[in-house]
Amino acid sequence: MTLQDFFRGNPKCALGFSGGVDSAYLLYEGLRCGADVKPYYIKTAFQPAFEHADALRLAKKLGVEVTVLELDVLSEPAITSNPADRCYHCKRRLFQTLKDRAISDGYPILLDGTNASDQAEDRPGMRAIRELSVRSPLRECGLTKAEIRACSKQAGLFTWNKPAYACLATRIPTGEPITGEVLHRVEEAEEALFRLGFTDFRVRVFHGAARLQLPGDQMERAVREASAIRGALTPYFSPILLDLEER
Repeated sequence: MTLQDFFRGNPKCALGFSGGVDSAYLLYEGLRCGADVKPYYIKTAFQPAFEHADALRLAKKLGVEVTVLELDVLSEPAITSNPADRCYHCKRRLFQTLKDRAISDGYPILLDGTNASDQAEDRPGMRAIRELSVRSPLRECGLTKAEIRACSKQAGLFTWNKPAYACLATRIPTGEPITGEVLHRVEEAEEALFRLGFTDFRVRVFHGAARLQLPGDQMERAVREASAIRGALTPYFSPILLDLEER
């Protein structure tokens, strides 16, 4: 089955739209196939500001309006207590909210951007997706991440080489409570590293410190520029640690 086949059989769909590589390409293909695809962005404390901006920018380029739904995930104890299956509780809450709104808007079929490279059986959040009968056309059509990036580049989507980005809650160790304050500090610290020119990294919380995970080709530079990194991140964390395991 191709995406064209999928949208021919499902011409009216709601899409959980993050502005990342996968959902961006799925939105592009759905519109190109002539389907009525309505994108929804769920805004929470777990998404950094640039993700929201990217989603709106991509949708504007494609000539479609994004419906933004705001959700207070920090009011959910099953999420903020940060258990091992936190992603299940969070995804279930997000997509139930999205599904309720989409159905009320007249869109009974709900899509997400899971692709054929994703190991669905190993991801707690995927259980919630299955329970809510969310369709994953990219996965159903056998499209891998590499193929999606290549097709996105050919289509002229700026998201084609966007690094994979997990939500801010993943920066906090399992079992450690998630608060708005620590999420804000993580987001600001990562934004500071972006401004220094680093990419595809994570700032993880480690016993109150910031543990930086960087790609191997940026490790040497980080050591050389340790003083600049400390200066940029100290307003948010102290001490600053460099994880020598490559991200």
